[in-house]
Amino acid sequence: MLRLALLTSLLATSVFAATADQWRNRTIYQLVTDRFATADGSSPSCDTSQRQYCGGTWKGIVNKLDYIQNMGFDAVWISPIVANVEGNTSYGEAFHGYWTQDINSLNSHFGSADDLKALSSALHGRGMYLMVDVVVNHMAGTSDPPNYSAFQPFSSQSNFHSECFVSNYDNQTEVEQCWLGDKNVPLVDLNTEDDNIVSTMNKWISTLVSDYSVDGVRIDTVKHVRKDFWPDFAKSAGVFTIGEVLDNRTDYVAAYTQVLDSVLDYPTWFPLVAAFQTTSGNLSALAATVQQSQSSYKNGQFMTGSFLENHDQPRFPSLCQDNALIKNAITWPFVQDSVPILYYGQEQSYAGGSDPANREALWLSGYVEDKPLVTHVKTLNAARKAAIAANSDYLTTAVKFLQTGSESTMAISKPPMLTLLTNGGSSSSPSWSVVDAGFQANEELVDVLTCSKMNADGNGGVTVQGSGGNPQVLMPTSALSKAGTACSNLATGGQASSANSWIGDAANSLPVVAALVLAAWASQSSLIL
Repeated sequence: MLRLALLTSLLATSVFAATADQWRNRTIYQLVTDRFATADGSSPSCDTSQRQYCGGTWKGIVNKLDYIQNMGFDAVWISPIVANVEGNTSYGEAFHGYWTQDINSLNSHFGSADDLKALSSALHGRGMYLMVDVVVNHMAGTSDPPNYSAFQPFSSQSNFHSECFVSNYDNQTEVEQCWLGDKNVPLVDLNTEDDNIVSTMNKWISTLVSDYSVDGVRIDTVKHVRKDFWPDFAKSAGVFTIGEVLDNRTDYVAAYTQVLDSVLDYPTWFPLVAAFQTTSGNLSALAATVQQSQSSYKNGQFMTGSFLENHDQPRFPSLCQDNALIKNAITWPFVQDSVPILYYGQEQSYAGGSDPANREALWLSGYVEDKPLVTHVKTLNAARKAAIAANSDYLTTAVKFLQTGSESTMAISKPPMLTLLTNGGSSSSPSWSVVDAGFQANEELVDVLTCSKMNADGNGGVTVQGSGGNPQVLMPTSALSKAGTACSNLATGGQASSANSWIGDAANSLPVVAALVLAAWASQSSLIL
């Protein structure tokens, strides 16, 4: 009973304090709190063009965690939580959370401190992680000059860099010390060279993580703050940090992988969109960018955030209406070395263009779970989990790009998974001839997206004929478990007992001490305190 009580206590402990390495096997669902779910389950109208609060809350997220978890996601990234500009501006209201005015108060539109703690607790009770978005670079004004007294705790003009708006992004000093925004809503650049401000920000992030049991921090506008600010900030956070460095240059972004745990992989996002936006996209350029980052990022592609959409960029279906191209592009983040990120609404085929059109209310979709892309995402998550379970080196083995015999196709090898992509479009019948696929001779394989079986040839290669321009994700049937959700009826692999599987999942989600107690409990060994 003592062991069970200890286990229960540890599972109830809300602070997971997840390290970067513990995020490797996660997949992240990104959402804008105001647009994801209402507390009472209502579905109010939400005109994105008005840029107004629409009513989403942290309670609403809690009520829809089944929806997120049913797709296979085990981490949720929410938009910024702190108090923002109130009232209307030239660009609407601060429903998105990126117009900070008081870092020490919460945005009451989303709920109370107890509501946020309840969200964290609800996630942890499911073995899921909470990632919170934070803004360090600036505070938001509603006039020029701004009312500095409205900013907390930095209420003096001397706390900020002198006014100048960024115009030359090739001038790094200007990028770091001038302002974003414009004279209507100036994003007033915090003087992060000041030791007192540095100390305040480091204490703030430490407190925020502790108070709300945060497992990871996504950091906005990282390139607009000097690089040597970030190591101590990340250390103060004490959890996984992933930074936004919006730039298409791999070498430029690589420098930030030296000062934070990870970055959002923008250099790959640009060629990813270009590769699948049309049937004439360049797949080779996409592969080349990945190879560049594998050699230039501190940890290669591992633990970077791979994404197709986010709140700052037009949704992919606003650029491309071909369903096969969309399905190939969505597949990409789930079969890379990175941590996959899905932006809310992708699974519902939302097609909003540039901000604010890409910040639709998800409740207007009805959270329907039998839509094609919901199923597709669920299958990709299941396949990734199966690959991790089948190969203990999966999360540390870098992807390789194999020859396919066609410029419109791509083969991505990450054993035991071989992903076959194409930008031929819905009217195409793609074929892949992969001589060095790496499977066993005549090994029985399955495309987990359709549960269609095939066999490798005598040399372990594959020749595959596709249809409708659809992607395929091949795995040996021996790598699939009958207890899993990826083509379990075809699985021939062994399966751990449900108890052992549960223990393993829990151990990955808890701090080291908790994991040790779990192990002791599982083995029924004596535990003396």
